[in-house]
Amino acid sequence: MKRSVAMMACVLSGAMVLGSFSPVMAETGAKAVSATVTDSKSSDDKKDDAKADTADKKDDAKDTVLEDGTYSAEFGTDSGMFHVNEANDGKGTLTVKDGKMTIHVSLNSKKIVNLFVGKAEDAQKDGAEILEPTTDEVTYSDGYKEEVYGFDIPVPAIDEEFDVALIGKKNKWYDHKVKVTNPQKEADAEVSDTKETDTKKMTAEDLKLEDGDYTADVKLEGGSGKATVTSPAEFTVKDGKVTASVEWSSPYYDYMLIGDDKYEPVNKDGNSVFEIPVDGFDYPMEVTADTVAMSTPHEIEYTLQFDSASIKEAEK
Repeated sequence: MKRSVAMMACVLSGAMVLGSFSPVMAETGAKAVSATVTDSKSSDDKKDDAKADTADKKDDAKDTVLEDGTYSAEFGTDSGMFHVNEANDGKGTLTVKDGKMTIHVSLNSKKIVNLFVGKAEDAQKDGAEILEPTTDEVTYSDGYKEEVYGFDIPVPAIDEEFDVALIGKKNKWYDHKVKVTNPQKEADAEVSDTKETDTKKMTAEDLKLEDGDYTADVKLEGGSGKATVTSPAEFTVKDGKVTASVEWSSPYYDYMLIGDDKYEPVNKDGNSVFEIPVDGFDYPMEVTADTVAMSTPHEIEYTLQFDSASIKEAEK
């Protein structure tokens, strides 16, 4: 009897212990399940958000609507052989009319004879709209001019790749991807250029320079960027007129033009040196210099800008 009572007491005690722990265990299990479900939902939500962002970006590209007008735009391709001529800095002229976009690009040569918007296999089907070339003249940074082929290419969307096939003189079609980006309305570009170059020209009279010998820093721009001039340059003021001595980094310049006036070197040995009139400081003065360093002489357009803030009296 005593043994039975003892056994019943043990059973009751164990039941009480289990009863006291069960709620905690149940709660912990519920939390674990809840966290797992939440994490799963969070991961799925992130994937959905990423897909939505990608879709939104594609929709934004498709929904980009430009006003009718003319724009400068970048024309990128997947090929080093098929690209905009280097003289045009990777850009073409984008025309928008009645919501339809066409970009004109000048290529690197006359080796590409036709283009087709689409795949090469479709370009060879009956009725395919083959793009015919135009003959464009481009001017390189050294002043050299060349005739190349250009094309008017329909643009389905901005900032979105599309297929363009090309055929060369070997009569074989090739597939390529192209993209038109960064359109800028030409009127806006002109205003921007005007702001950048709109500097006040200062004369010797404005600067109250007395007759004498001086030096000033001079900046050369234009050409291929390889040529330079010695800076600071020496100049003389006499009766309010400024004459500067300009020394080039090459002995191959045989004359300079300022307007219709021609100036020849004042030296025979060493780098070419010219004495030229300077009608003002702090603005890009246009000059032309002829070089015989190439196979044929070339007249190259430059600008010279003399800095009034750097003017000093020449050492005697």
